[in-house]
Order: sequence, then structure tokens, then C-alpha cells
Amino acid sequence: MKIIRCIAIDDEPLALQLVESYIKKTPFLELVGVFSTPLDALRVLDYESIDLIYLDIQMPDISGIDFSKNINSNIRVIFTTAFGEYALDAYKANAIDYLLKPFNYNDFLNASLKAKEWFDLISMKQSPKSEPMLFVKSGYNNVQIKLSEITYFQGFKDYIKIFTDNNPSPILTLMTMKSLMDTLPKEQFIRVHRSYIVPVNKIKNSDRGHVWVRNHKIPISDSYKETFAKFIATRAIR
Repeated sequence: MKIIRCIAIDDEPLALQLVESYIKKTPFLELVGVFSTPLDALRVLDYESIDLIYLDIQMPDISGIDFSKNINSNIRVIFTTAFGEYALDAYKANAIDYLLKPFNYNDFLNASLKAKEWFDLISMKQSPKSEPMLFVKSGYNNVQIKLSEITYFQGFKDYIKIFTDNNPSPILTLMTMKSLMDTLPKEQFIRVHRSYIVPVNKIKNSDRGHVWVRNHKIPISDSYKETFAKFIATRAIR
């Protein structure tokens, strides 16, 4: 769960204390500071990473709406005010929500949950997709291998040699070809021999008895010729 780091700004002490107490009781919020004026908060924004501001609108020196237009655009704002006429201006300022005083904890929580949904969505979009991989036991180690780097698998009695594009020495693991084939994504790998499994996207060429994977000539055994022929037929341009 992402923790949202926030501050609150309000020139009314009682209103500020109320927001402070609400923030402290909300598990996904972390209170970094409370301030009675936007100018006092500026120094914190300079050196702290802040996600969210609970911001009063009508304050001396500068309004909350004007202040929100001059902060980092990645910081989101929930406006708190006793004046309903600012609602339209608040949403034009890209506010997450608008709390009209007096508000209770349920109102506060609902607005804060909107902020949480927004940050969760941003975090999801920014998270890189993990590349498909597998772990195999090799000696005393669990070795991670990216599927995209596999050149081919070769069975050898109860062991499998895993040849990869970037390592001239194969990784040896104790496993049967059947259990390996059950683990691999069917659309990405094909078994062509009782002792060989190859990635389909690396097959360069084939004839009746062999496939070429990169520069490796790999036999197709009689028991897998029909399956391989069907695989080729479904992808052939006629």
C-alpha cells in the first residue's frame, strides 16, 4: 500500500487541528507537517517529498487556489473551505476533491480515498512490467533465467541443460523434460525431440529432420515431426 505523504494548511487553528487529527487516524496517510499559512509551507515543499496537501482556500496574503497554481504539478490538493462558491475554481485548479466545512471524518476519508485511488493508478502506470522468467535449481543455487534469453533446452537423462544467448556454458538443473514443458508457456516453446525444447521465436529455418535455432542445428525426432509440421502449417503463408 502506498503511503501518501501530506501536509495541511489552514489559518484557523481549530480547523487545522481537526484535519491533523483526521490525517493521524488514517492508515495510508503520513503527516509531514501542519502550517497556518501557505508561505510557511513553502520551505517544506523545497526539501520534502509531498504527495498531497489539505489546503484551506480563504487565507491572508495568498488564497489556497492561487497557492495551488504555483506548486509542483505532481502534488495533489484537497481543498477545505467554509465557502461553497469556490468549488468551481477549486476543480479548475485540478483538485482531487473539495471539502466544505464543517466536515466529519467520513467526508474526510472519502476525499482521501479518492487521492489514494489516484496515486495507486499513477504508481501502477509507472511500474515496469516484469519480464517473464523462471527459477531453476542448479547445485545449491536458485538461478533466475529470463525466457527471452533461452536459446534451447537439452535433456540429458534426469538433467536438463539450459543454453542461453549470453552464456557459452549451459546451466545444469535436475528436472525432467515433461515437468519443464508443463512449466513453460505453450505458445512460446515447442518440443521437437525427446531431448530438445526450443523457443519458437528463435527458429530461423527448418527441414524435414532439423530446426536451426540461431546457429544451432537441432534434430526433430519422428515422434514430434507431426506436431512440428502442424506448428509450421498454422503459420505458413500460402
